[in-house]
This record gives sequence, structure tokens and C-alpha cells, in this order.
Amino acid sequence: MPDRRSILYVTDLAYPARGRRYCDEDIYLTSRLRTAFDIALCHPLDAAALMDAYDAVVVRNSGPVLHYQDAYDAFRARASASGARVYNPLTGRGDMAGKGYLLDLTAEGLPVIPTVDRAEDLPSLPDRDLYAVKPKTGADSIGLRFVPPQELAGLAYGDILVQPRIDFRYEASFYYVDDAFQYALYAPDPARRWALEPYAASDADLAFARRFVDWNTLDHGIQRVDACRTRDGDLLLVELEDLNPYLSLDLVEGRDAFVDSMAESLRGFLDAS
Repeated sequence: MPDRRSILYVTDLAYPARGRRYCDEDIYLTSRLRTAFDIALCHPLDAAALMDAYDAVVVRNSGPVLHYQDAYDAFRARASASGARVYNPLTGRGDMAGKGYLLDLTAEGLPVIPTVDRAEDLPSLPDRDLYAVKPKTGADSIGLRFVPPQELAGLAYGDILVQPRIDFRYEASFYYVDDAFQYALYAPDPARRWALEPYAASDADLAFARRFVDWNTLDHGIQRVDACRTRDGDLLLVELEDLNPYLSLDLVEGRDAFVDSMAESLRGFLDAS
């Protein structure tokens, strides 16, 4: 029997996420992954001190890093310096690097909610009664606010993003392991983001989501492509979650298949590393 690989699984079991129970998801995931790996759980504040003793670090439901930004920056620096294997790899171009990627996607003409970060670029946004203003380092809607157009010129630009408020029919999320689609969920009520139901993704939906997975260029890892369906029927990217996306596995009928995909991905990641 080959040697079992050891995993340091980073999670904040006590984080009070709105509409979600991080602890339940990570208890389930680790209970299943334990059949293939030796696993120890730790809080994100302890990851840097402990990671050298393990074959890989898996960052899962660790909460918004802005709550412990200095510790997270130190973790990334130490992992890069030591060559520690972190899953998802720290090369992600999505939320892992902050929300500035929304500017890049807008500039590239990809189907994303139009985003600017300079007052001189405001004329490029469509006219709306309200605009969303969010910090570039934001997460979990922290710091999000809506302002009327007459207030846009007076904002303190530099660390914020501005987007038109979208009148959408629903939000949908597409979940991937590596580059393989796993399942999709959606929130039919726009006012209840985490009241999710299974979603039957069409070929066009998957082609939309795959564009962003390909753009991110992560060979291994878990990604969640969040999108909204406009009144005109188009999908627009809301976020590309590649740091610690919550998976809502309690709503997935075939969640064991997801764990199998994740375990296979981890094996491939460790072998490639």
C-alpha cells in the first residue's frame, strides 16, 4: 500500500456565514477525504505555523481574508518562500487576487458586469438609478453599498470598484474541480442569495462558465463561477471564486461524486508538484 499523503485542511468552523453552515460542509468533506488522506484541521490563523509538516495545504471555508489580512499575507509569503503546496494554488487570477480582475475582464470584453475604478471611466458604464460600490478587497458583500449617480463623482477612488446595479432574474453558480464541471445551483429569488436549488445548466450556460475557468488558468483546484441572468436573458459574471468558494454540498444529490473528483484532483496536484 503506498504511503498516504498528509493534508492540512484550513477552515474556520465557527465563522458565522449568512445562510450557510461552513462547519457542516467541512465536517462532511474531511470525513470523506480521510479515506484517501491523513487530514488535520486548523484555523486560518494557524496555517503558516503548521503547514511545513504536511504534504499539502487545502484552503477551504476559511472566511473572508480581510478579517485576518496580515496573517493571510504572511501565509502566502511563507508558502511561496518554502515551496509549500497550497490547494487552490496561489496563482489564481480571480477573487484570490482581489476583485481587480473584474476590471481586466471588462477591458477584455468578456460577459461580466461592467466595472470601473476611476472617475474618468464612469461614462463607460450604462445609465442606472443606482450603482454598486465595493472595496477591491471585499468579500461576502462586506463593504458593499449602493449610491445614486449624482454621488459617483465624489467617491474616493483607488481602492473601490463601481458597477451598475443589475436588475436580474436570478443568480446561478457553476462549480468546477480543475476544468471539469461538477454541478450548478441557482437562487430563484433575487432577494435570497443563499436559498439555492439545483439548476439544469444548458450547453450555452456551460460555455459561458467555461470561458472564465479557462481564463483563470488553474491546472488544479475548486472554482465557483457566479453569474446573474439579466431581464434580457443574458448571463453576466458576478464573481470568479477561486480562493475558498462555499460549495453548498448539502444541496447536491451527487455530492459523493464531487468528493471523488476533489480527491483525484488532489492526487494529481501532489504528483505534479
